[in-house]
Amino acid sequence: MPSALAGYRICDFTGQLAGAGATKWLAAFGAEVIRIEDPVRQGRWDILRGNPPYKDERRGIDMGGAFNNHNTDKLGITLNLKTDKAKDILRKLIAASDVVSENFAAGVLEKWGFGYDALREIRPDIIYVSNCGFGHVGPYSRFKTWGPIVQAISGLTHTSGLPGQPPAGWGYSYMDHTGGYYMAMAILAALLHRQRTGEGQWVDLACTDAALTLNGPALLDWTVNGRRVRSRDVYSNRDQFSSMAPHNIYRCAGDDEWVAIACRDDTQWTALAECIGEPWTEAFTSVHTRLEKQDELDQLLSNWTQTRHKFDIESMLRSRQVPVGAVQKPAERIERDPTTANFGLWPMVTHSAIGDVRVDGQPVHFSVTDWQQKRGAACLSEHTRSVLTDLLGYTGDEVDTFYAEGVL
Repeated sequence: MPSALAGYRICDFTGQLAGAGATKWLAAFGAEVIRIEDPVRQGRWDILRGNPPYKDERRGIDMGGAFNNHNTDKLGITLNLKTDKAKDILRKLIAASDVVSENFAAGVLEKWGFGYDALREIRPDIIYVSNCGFGHVGPYSRFKTWGPIVQAISGLTHTSGLPGQPPAGWGYSYMDHTGGYYMAMAILAALLHRQRTGEGQWVDLACTDAALTLNGPALLDWTVNGRRVRSRDVYSNRDQFSSMAPHNIYRCAGDDEWVAIACRDDTQWTALAECIGEPWTEAFTSVHTRLEKQDELDQLLSNWTQTRHKFDIESMLRSRQVPVGAVQKPAERIERDPTTANFGLWPMVTHSAIGDVRVDGQPVHFSVTDWQQKRGAACLSEHTRSVLTDLLGYTGDEVDTFYAEGVL
C-alpha cells in the first residue's frame, strides 16, 4: 500500500499529546518520524513514558500505555545534548530532515543552540514547528502551562458547568488533542508551501489560542450581542443556542447510566411523545412552551428515562427517527459497538517490550493512501544505533564510543 507521506522525515522533540499526537498522524501516513530523547533524564522529557495505564503487572520506563499510544510507528533515539558530540549528531540529523518539531516551553531549543536561525544555517529550507502554551510572542510567551491552565485562560472552563454550580472545566485536556491536530495541519501546510516554492519557515503555534477557537458561539454571542456566558444559567449538556428542546442527557436505569436525547422540531417531539405515552407530554406540543419550560420538561423526561435501560431507549427512539444516543462507557464503545471494529479504530500494534496492545487509530480512511499503525512506540534509545549507522553514516565502533562517552 502506498503511503501519502513517504519520503518526508521529521526530527521530532515532541512529547505528551499536544506534540506527540501531531507527529503520530504523520507517522501513520508514512512519514519517518525520529523521536529524540535525553538518555540522562531517562524519559522525563515526556511524563507519560513510564506512567499508567499498563497492560499488565510490569512497570518501567518503556511500559507506559499512554506514551505507547501517542508514539506508534516512530523511531526513537537518545542524544545527550549537553555534549558537543551529541549536538554534532543532531546537526547531521537536521540536515537530513524536512521538519524539526517540538512542544517545549518557548525558547528551549534556542537555549540549546538550535533556534530557527541556527536551524536555517544547517538546512536553509528547514520547516521548524513549535507548539507551546502561548507561542513565542506576547507578554505570556515565556510562561509554561498545562491543560487545566489552558482551559481557564482560553475561557473554556467558564463555559462549562451546571446551573447554580461553579465552572466545571472540561475534565481531560482536550486542548492537547486540539493542539496536536492544529500542529499536524500546520506541518502539512508548511510542507505544501515548500513543495511549491522551495521555501522553509518557522510555524509558531500557541496551544492556548488553539483552545480559544473552541469557544465558538460564546465568543460570537459576546461580539454580536454583548451578552456574557454566565449572565444566564450555564448548562453544558443543553443546547443554549438554538430552538432544540429537549436537548440534554438523562439518567437511566442502572448505576451512572445516561442517554442523550435531542428534538430539533415538532415532528421529532411528537414521535418522542408517542414513545413516552404519558399525558404530561400534551402540555409541550409547542416548541415555544418546551423552551420556556425546559427545566420542567427535563425533569419529566428524566422521570421516564430512569425506569428504562439506555440501550432500550436508544433502540426505541431511533426506530422513530428521534435523535438519540446512549452515553457509552469505554468498555461498551470498544467491545459492544460494531462500528468501532468495522472502522478499524483500535488497531493492534506490537511493542518491543509490552507486546501486542491496542492503540488509538485514525478516524479517517483514504481509498488509495490509507494510514497504517503496526509498531508500538520505541523503547528508550531503541533505534539509536540503526539511525546513526544506516542514516547518518557513523560506524558501529563510533557508536560504541559515543555510548561509552555518555553521548547517547
